[in-house]
Amino acid sequence: MKITFICVGKIKEAFYRDAIKEYEKRLSKYTKFEIIEVADEKTPENASDVVVSQILEKEGERILSKVRERSFVTVLAIHGTMMDSVKFSRYIEEHSMTSGGDLTFIIGGSLGTSPKVNQRADALLSFSPMTFPHQLMRVVLLEQIYRAYRISNNEPYHK
Repeated sequence: MKITFICVGKIKEAFYRDAIKEYEKRLSKYTKFEIIEVADEKTPENASDVVVSQILEKEGERILSKVRERSFVTVLAIHGTMMDSVKFSRYIEEHSMTSGGDLTFIIGGSLGTSPKVNQRADALLSFSPMTFPHQLMRVVLLEQIYRAYRISNNEPYHK
């Protein structure tokens, strides 16, 4: 099994990088894991809808160029499906079996993801109707995937 994150932009803050490394280390017991970063576009202040669409399109093309054809793709999106940790654990188990063990999670940039990326998705996942920094979402998603493995292996984990 392999889990891949495709993310727009680089992690700038050391504390996020440290947290990501810690969860990567913990996850290595359960699965192969990779983070692919694609370049983000600079968004001018007060960008018009046309400029926003162009930015999303460019970032979307970069994202889609990294998606493996047979992977089960989940895009993080505010309007996606919400689930608790137990259901998320079952989600990972189920889709790792049906995709040959190839799961991809996409975290867009500050503007989200393009319609083409969302169309390629097999599922849209939301952690909350709130907006979170996309760098923080890497850590949150990693923690939830780690928790999912602990749950599916009947191992103790803080509730």
